[in-house]
Order: sequence, then structure tokens, then C-alpha cells
Amino acid sequence: MLEFRVLGPVGLWSDGAEVPLGGCKQRTTLAALLLADGAVVSDSDLGGVLWEQRPPATYQAQIYTYASRLRGLFRAGATITRRGRGYRIERGDARFDLDEFHRLAEEGQALRRSGRTGDAADRLRAALDLWSGPTLTGVTDALVDNERSRIEMARMEALESRIDADLHLGRHRQLIIELTQLVGAHPLRETFRAKLMIALHRSDRQAEAFETFHAGCALLREQLGVDPGPTLHSAHRAILAGVFAPALSGRGDLVAGPTG
Repeated sequence: MLEFRVLGPVGLWSDGAEVPLGGCKQRTTLAALLLADGAVVSDSDLGGVLWEQRPPATYQAQIYTYASRLRGLFRAGATITRRGRGYRIERGDARFDLDEFHRLAEEGQALRRSGRTGDAADRLRAALDLWSGPTLTGVTDALVDNERSRIEMARMEALESRIDADLHLGRHRQLIIELTQLVGAHPLRETFRAKLMIALHRSDRQAEAFETFHAGCALLREQLGVDPGPTLHSAHRAILAGVFAPALSGRGDLVAGPTG
């Protein structure tokens, strides 16, 4: 089985073993073609991400070399073809981790909507387990700047949905360490802070839930000059009202979940 990976170090794997890809520019060529999702990537666009808008006079010959070397590593019907003034990757029967992530995440969201919360949590967890490090490791900064944010946004959405499903299933105590780490890594992301407040509240740690809220308010005012948004306020109001079992929906609204 041939496998392409971009959810971590960009790589090519064959029957469970990593295939050496060479340097940064060859990895960048592979990643740029994979992320085009079957569309042709022009020489000029490849030159832009390979040399940050300053390609050398021989850039087309160098791209040809990278494409030829990559093609020689492929099997299972995968290939790179020349189309007009660009290149297109055909994956054949090869697996692509980003496609697998999107499939699993979409299935997980559909299961949540249908009320199958346990299955949804499992499917979303499987999607997130495909990550092996920061997205697009080992490629040029130009490609990272162009592509990483949209992939990471999809990952964050799946992560928040998986946490919501776990909260709904009463796994609040198990979530506290993970959510504390997420708030530390993303201190201005209100959704993680609100979910931590909920998990603390439902674990009989109300004082810490309030501390988490007030720390977030202070940070938002200090760094952004804004007050907390509706997500944080909704969690705070629920705790004040003594609603013991709130969880967050995908829209940031409070919905019921089990206690204990």
C-alpha cells in the first residue's frame, strides 16, 4: 500500500516503510501537487512556493527533475503527469492522510447530528489520530504560509467537536488535563476555555472554573482590548445558575449532557 502524508512531516510510505524523498524542495513539490486535489499546478505556482516568488532562470528544469524523481518512487497507479505548463498528481490506489482525515471528520459530524455521540467521538478521534506533528513539516515556508492555516482550522473544528462529544458522554474528568493544555497553547481561543470551565464545573471544581473564566477575561482585555464573547459568557452564566450539566454545541451554545 502506497501512502502520502502531509499531516505532520511530508512523506511517502510504502507497505509501512518510509520512502526517502530527498530535500525540502522535492517534498514541497510533492505536497503542493497533493494539496491541489487533482488540479494542475502551473510551473509559475510551483516556482513561487519552491523559491518564494524568486525562482532561478532554470526553475522549470529543476521542477522537471523533482517531478521525475518523485514519479520514480511511485507505484499502485500513482504518477505525476505534465499538463500544459504545469504538473498534476494522480494518486491511483494510494492513500492520502488528508483525504482520510476529511472523510472521518465528516462521518463524525454526521454521527453527532444523528445522535450517535459515542460513535461520533470514536470517528473524530480516529481522524485526529492521523496527525503525527505540525502540518506540512519539511517543506518551504512559502507553502506552509499558503496552506497550513486552512488544514489546521479543520483540525481545530474536529478537535472541538470531539471534545463536545466527550463532554456529552460524561467524560469531563478525563478531559481536564487535555483542556488545560489546550488553553495553555491557545490562551485566546474562547471555546477551549469555555469547555475547560464546563469540565471543571461538572467535576465539582467550581472555584477553578471561575478562575479560568476571570483569567480569560483579563487576558482578552489585556492583549486584544475586548470583552469575552458569547461562548465564555454562556459557560459562566450556566455555572452561576447552578446548571450542573452544560456542554457546548458546535455553535458554542449550551446543551444538556450527563453528569457524574
